[in-house]
Amino acid sequence: MELSEVMRTTPASREFADEPPEVQVPDELLHRILDDARFAPSGGNRQGVRIIAVRDPDTRRRLAELNEPAVRRYLAQSKAGESPWNPLHPPGPSAEEIAATGVPASFTEPLLTCGVVLVVTVDLGVVAAMDQDLDRIGLVSGASVYPLVWNILLAARAEGLGGTITTMAVAREDAVRELLGVPEGYAVAAVVPLGRPAKQITKLTRRPVEEFVTWERFDGAGVSG
Repeated sequence: MELSEVMRTTPASREFADEPPEVQVPDELLHRILDDARFAPSGGNRQGVRIIAVRDPDTRRRLAELNEPAVRRYLAQSKAGESPWNPLHPPGPSAEEIAATGVPASFTEPLLTCGVVLVVTVDLGVVAAMDQDLDRIGLVSGASVYPLVWNILLAARAEGLGGTITTMAVAREDAVRELLGVPEGYAVAAVVPLGRPAKQITKLTRRPVEEFVTWERFDGAGVSG
């Protein structure tokens, strides 16, 4: 499969085939995917990522449960017409309204039905966070972990597998770290369910380049082909 095709046809897969985990993602296939993905860049090539591959059903159930508090806020804010979990404005719905919001199975089932769950962590002692002193949420250190996460999904797509980047459990990072024995100083960056998609979606909808790339300034003319 050509690189361009892989980039244009890698969806967020959340529904997986009704197959045992080891059939969906055999150990040797998982190793091959990660062996390709590991060539992603990181700040200073310090390679501070540590990934925990989880097959144990009890651990996966607990990870799914840890999604629920963040999902409740996400859905309550969405219902209120807000952009969920945005860092600029506190949620409009009250704590009571958020707590009373139900959690659809679609937000937890991917972790239970996929072939393997990859919990991606990164050593904060080796990432470069040049925005750490700015008065906003930090983003820059993600450059040392998310290229690898996306490489995993691209490599999985090339092998006929799929998955998605989930971050709901990160809101309960302390509990995730305790569950998996992650030491202090490591951040949980993503929880990635990986498996054989129940259906392969290859037509994706994205904004055209002209809408989000401009010449010279933020308000410059759009870059067109």
